[in-house]
Amino acid sequence: MTAPTRRSILKAGAALAAGMFAPIIARAQGIGRLPVGPPIRRPTTPPTLISRPPGIDPAASWVSPELRLARRLSFGLNATEAARATSMGYSEYLEYQLAPDSIDDSASEGFVAANFPVISEDLPTLFAADATTVQNQLTYATIYRSAFSTQQLHQRLVEFWSDHFNISMEKVGYLKVVDDSSVIRQYAMTTFPQLLKASAHSPAMLLYLDQTMSQKAAPNQNYAREIMELHTLGVNGGYTQTDVAELSRVLTGWTIAGKGTFNFNSSLHDFGSKTVLGVTIPAASPATGAAAQAEGEGMLNVLAVHPSTATFISTKMLQYFLCYQPSAAQITAVAQVYANTGGDIKSMLREILSQDNLMAAPAKFKRPYHLVMAGLRALAPTVTVTGVASLSGQVTTVGQQPFTWLTPDGFPDTVEYWSGNMLTRWNYATFVSNANTAATVQFNVTPFMTPATPAAIVSAINKAVFAGEMPPRLAGELTNYVSTNPTSAALVRETIGLALSSSAFQYF
Repeated sequence: MTAPTRRSILKAGAALAAGMFAPIIARAQGIGRLPVGPPIRRPTTPPTLISRPPGIDPAASWVSPELRLARRLSFGLNATEAARATSMGYSEYLEYQLAPDSIDDSASEGFVAANFPVISEDLPTLFAADATTVQNQLTYATIYRSAFSTQQLHQRLVEFWSDHFNISMEKVGYLKVVDDSSVIRQYAMTTFPQLLKASAHSPAMLLYLDQTMSQKAAPNQNYAREIMELHTLGVNGGYTQTDVAELSRVLTGWTIAGKGTFNFNSSLHDFGSKTVLGVTIPAASPATGAAAQAEGEGMLNVLAVHPSTATFISTKMLQYFLCYQPSAAQITAVAQVYANTGGDIKSMLREILSQDNLMAAPAKFKRPYHLVMAGLRALAPTVTVTGVASLSGQVTTVGQQPFTWLTPDGFPDTVEYWSGNMLTRWNYATFVSNANTAATVQFNVTPFMTPATPAAIVSAINKAVFAGEMPPRLAGELTNYVSTNPTSAALVRETIGLALSSSAFQYF
């Protein structure tokens, strides 16, 4: 049998990972400002979702329920997390990750605090800071936490809710720093109504969706539309254009003041009678003043408890954590948990990530950001603050830099959208497996070479990259490959790069 070449292994991986999809190149991040005026429209009919190439499911070799769980609720397995999940058992490990405050994350947070201090500053300081510095430090902190935080489920939820309540930093600047800390991170694991209300009071969100321009003489409908279509009810959630218009009247006066604090300005509010989703708000006297903010608060409550919201949020969470096409029974079950618990996010996750659900779920395709984080978590390189900037460059190259998606629907979570950028994914695998610069990112290959036999080298790669569940075919190919030449650090690094480039590593 002819020994495989690096090119042949990559070609096989390409065919498995993306060759059965139409080649779709991941588009560059949105650049520019969100237009003021008519809302940005999205297709009303979602594209057909494909869970994986027909007949190929890397999950077939994932026999351990605990490791499947660790894959789904983290940005990537590593030997430490795999051992923890296996030792604890399925239910205990899930509860462990559902209680992030009990997990010591001081090392990660200490690095962030020491190297990216701007994101912890108050509004006046953020306002006065250099805009590029502010954006870079928020991005770098996000990347570092995703890769190295021990509170992995919390980081995954931060990503999910950042997409759900998407805000382009290009438009709102430093206000996104506040939104990230006081909305997304603070409420990511509480209840959906709490998260919704925090977002509705977020100066970043109000500015992003032009709510700050809305007034009684000319209500701006952007935020009213998106809060129903994208944040709560869903496009088929039972609202009408009249509901959008009426809700925009309810929300007149919701704005920001000073350098970025929420403010209800009663002089901008429409005090006339309004009806939204069948709920009538009687006309009030302008003398009501600031108390009229209660109209908007009341509608947030209506949206939060609406059955369509329970269904929409449950469906999105299932698609993100479980599978692209959840069954009607799964959606109904999670929506019932939402209704019974007041939208408790942890309770919904317990239902979504049940062992029965997860063991029956096909593998999901890693989005570019997820892939970069998974490589870092598998190889655990030493990273300096300069190195984080380098990693940010890698994230930009693969096409999913945080806080840059222009439109309010957030980064897509479909195979079709991301399956065409395989070359950039391979290039990243080469970068991280060959990282050997002490001043930036340094991956120590020595542990993979002791003992330096082909079988032992591949076994070490299997443990670090696949938690011991490398597909047998890939193991055979890598063993043959590493056997072709005398063992060297360069050869082992290249073999690790091939493992990260393999079709199996593209999924979780």
